[in-house]
Amino acid sequence: MKIIVGITGSSGAVYALDFLKKATSEKFLVVSKWGKALLKDELKMSEEDLQPYVKRQFDDKDLTAPIASGSNFFDAYVILPCSTSTLGKIASGIGDTLITRTAQVALKERYKLVICVRETPMSTLALEQCAKLSSYGAIIMPISPPLYFVPETVDEYIGAFTDKVLQAVGEKRGKGWRAEELE
Repeated sequence: MKIIVGITGSSGAVYALDFLKKATSEKFLVVSKWGKALLKDELKMSEEDLQPYVKRQFDDKDLTAPIASGSNFFDAYVILPCSTSTLGKIASGIGDTLITRTAQVALKERYKLVICVRETPMSTLALEQCAKLSSYGAIIMPISPPLYFVPETVDEYIGAFTDKVLQAVGEKRGKGWRAEELE
């Protein structure tokens, strides 16, 4: 399985790092200018520190990268975290960066697109953009970890959300609420 991962400048770098560590598929990474600032501010990391978790990284300015073309297949594209600015560009059909262009490819080719929005409260405009993209087939996942299993640590709290993202891309199934009753 090939998964493209985009990191933008909305708070929540720890979720991206956890996802990259847990996903076992081939991962290709794109980090926006503000995503780089986010990694530095929140995790004291650079994009180079993420290299051990990905097969290859592409520059967000490189619109000639292979993932900018629908002729190259990938299984899923996860934007984690996704800023509302990036959300708005995607919803408006703007593909001016590799992150937004790859989203356009995912939409037109009907590849799985998972947008993990990290914003609260959300404006009516952002909600409308989420609804619009959902109607086009994107999976909208506001970063809102499940609490039904009562996480005891911050890592469990973060992991609960990234497990749901892994489930959304088809990589693994997490334990659901009262799952044992279905066995």
